[in-house]
Amino acid sequence: MGSYWPTALERRIALRYLRGQRGTRSASLQTVIAIGSIAVGVTALIVVLGVMNGLRDDLRDKILVGSPHIHVLTFGETLRIDDWRTQLKRIQAYPGVVAAAPEVTSQSIVANSAQYVEGVKVIGLEPGDGMQVVTDIKSAMITGDAGFTSTAPDVRGAVILGAGLARRLSVSRGDVITMLSPKIGTINRALGMATPEYWRFEVSGLFQTGMFIYDNEFVVMTRSTAQEFTGLDTAVTEIGVRVANAWDAPRIAEGLAEMLGYPYRTEAWQTQNQTLFSALELEKRAMGLVIFFIMIVAAFNIVGTLTMVVAFKTREIGILQAMGLPGRGIARIFLAQGAIVGLVGTSIGLVLGLAIALIVDRTGAVKIDPSVYFIDHLPVRIEPLDVLVVVIASVAVAVLATIPPARRASSLVPVDAIRAE
Repeated sequence: MGSYWPTALERRIALRYLRGQRGTRSASLQTVIAIGSIAVGVTALIVVLGVMNGLRDDLRDKILVGSPHIHVLTFGETLRIDDWRTQLKRIQAYPGVVAAAPEVTSQSIVANSAQYVEGVKVIGLEPGDGMQVVTDIKSAMITGDAGFTSTAPDVRGAVILGAGLARRLSVSRGDVITMLSPKIGTINRALGMATPEYWRFEVSGLFQTGMFIYDNEFVVMTRSTAQEFTGLDTAVTEIGVRVANAWDAPRIAEGLAEMLGYPYRTEAWQTQNQTLFSALELEKRAMGLVIFFIMIVAAFNIVGTLTMVVAFKTREIGILQAMGLPGRGIARIFLAQGAIVGLVGTSIGLVLGLAIALIVDRTGAVKIDPSVYFIDHLPVRIEPLDVLVVVIASVAVAVLATIPPARRASSLVPVDAIRAE
């Protein structure tokens, strides 16, 4: 290692070459440009990777507020699970499963008192603390509670709505809404067709998860009410499962499907949102690669800077060689220059990148369209591994850029170098 590591004298000479005119302590313009290029590249990489990580993590967290890690479903025409109590016990005993609970999901149409209608997704969950077994909607309540208690006359129960849906319907806690039951109603013999069945519910609370789809589409009621509302009787449409580590959901889902056998099937939350997360991962890699080219530009700046140093310091290099400094020592001087430029530029970029990421994340200054990205501001999450890779890559690029000028300097013949004008 000693033959590659610059000595104290070589480091002092390297610092001297990075300065400006003789007698000044400030860095030369070329050195400042090289350091600035590295700093800009590191800053951009840290911020961009942090933004992509933030989008991924924020979307994951918001998705899992209103959705379990794993859905256990069934094949068949009715898509109903009649023996869910037996299967629930088997699922709860499976390794890695933290909790499981039956759920009812369906579609419906809701209308306010002015007969303004919206299409909604009906979710039937266990009331009380059971709402937090596999989902976390209870913690997202902003008005009222999840007790599903009704006080209005002539209603079939209580529901809670997403805040966005409530705004579009112009309803609040205590108001009454009308919903169309998805089950087949009584057959009208005169018309020869089923009569639609309408249910009136009282709005007992509102929730806001930050996830656009949930807040603008979900109507949540108790499981028993949802079973009656959808005509499932005692059956459910799925069993929601929460696991210890959300990222292990695909592996556990595969094991559950194998254990339960046909006609049961499972879907992990990553599978349901595979297109979205695959696009985010691809965008992260693509943007990281594009920004990395800034580092390559910085490398050319370093090559140009050190090549100019070799040209301007040719006589000095020859004198150093004549005084006994070997060619390898000359090469180490230029490697030290690249390392210094890389370390200083990387340090500045690291500080700026982390500071910008922290400010953007804490203040929520960058707003985005929630109808497109599901969230209303740009989150930033810095991962230590990403920072480590960026730091190593930037310093490595700076050092590798010194190889051509270092080889040229070390190959100079002392007599010719001293005679150079």
